[in-house]
Amino acid sequence: MNNNEVPSVWYVYLIRNRTGALYCGVTTDVIRRFREHRLGGSKAARALRGKTPLTLEFAHVVGDRSEALKVEYRIKQLSRSAKEKLIVSGRLSESVMGIC
Repeated sequence: MNNNEVPSVWYVYLIRNRTGALYCGVTTDVIRRFREHRLGGSKAARALRGKTPLTLEFAHVVGDRSEALKVEYRIKQLSRSAKEKLIVSGRLSESVMGIC
């Protein structure tokens, strides 16, 4: 990154497909990425292709790409019930953020 570039802000997000399964990913633009998943083209995650309708259940700013990937990994390790609690609460716990 040169001195003129603004560092990207990264998000972690959860999408629910028609079967109720949850997909977790990271991006710098949640709306654009969700649209790509919904359209189902080559930029959509294979896990979501053909499984519309999709709903964006959760999105949260996590900082840089490295941190986003770490948080994504931690979320993927959670049980389904813990992911559902995350969605209901609308925020990341300290353990998921890696603060503990």
